[in-house]
Amino acid sequence: MNEPLRTLIVDDEPLAVERMQVICARLAGLSVVGTAADGAAASRLVDALAPDLMLLDMTMPELDGLGVARALARHPQPPALVFVTAHDSFAVEAFDLDAVDYVLKPVAPERLERAIARAVARRQPAPSGRAHQPSPWIGEFWVPHRSELLRIAASDVDRIDAERDYVRLHVGERSYLLLHTVTSLEERLDPAMFIRLHRSTILRRDRITGLRHDGLGVWSAELADGSAVRIGRTYLPKAKAMTGR
Repeated sequence: MNEPLRTLIVDDEPLAVERMQVICARLAGLSVVGTAADGAAASRLVDALAPDLMLLDMTMPELDGLGVARALARHPQPPALVFVTAHDSFAVEAFDLDAVDYVLKPVAPERLERAIARAVARRQPAPSGRAHQPSPWIGEFWVPHRSELLRIAASDVDRIDAERDYVRLHVGERSYLLLHTVTSLEERLDPAMFIRLHRSTILRRDRITGLRHDGLGVWSAELADGSAVRIGRTYLPKAKAMTGR
């Protein structure tokens, strides 16, 4: 398990490949075994070289990075994926594909080093000795913040509010916008951890301290921070089911 990660670089821009090779040459625990300029070549090289890690550009002609990732999901021994792209708008699709990380161009060596560390950590066997089985639920979000994407564990999100075509993730005293819809997120969030109580709001269950009847059939959920969220009539039966009623 201490052997270097056999790494394949995939990018249709020669200068980007060259820059990535230079950065990788300076990182311990990593060995570049090949490069590819398009998605089809990348898929062939996975079969020929059996890399442990793929540094994958998102936007390429014909078969793009997402297409490569979807194809690799059916591979018997797929490499770990780190997306490397100039665009932050694909982060939602990336976490759906169980990528290790999502790094924005221009790539900073220290940022890529953190991504490699995550790939190495995922490479370690599970304590039980069983192979890693991806969860059907979202375990993390990548959200745009300044010049990079922040990785936020789903378990750290207190509340999710809809804002037109976006959602706002509330994490402690901070919040982040993500291009997504509340309905599509509800389908991917672990129902044991999150509950939707309004058409515009999803709450983490352990942040709800009680339910309050405000009269005329109106109910609210009281939260640990002292605030309250009105419960939509459609979601009231689900809220009451939390209490066993």
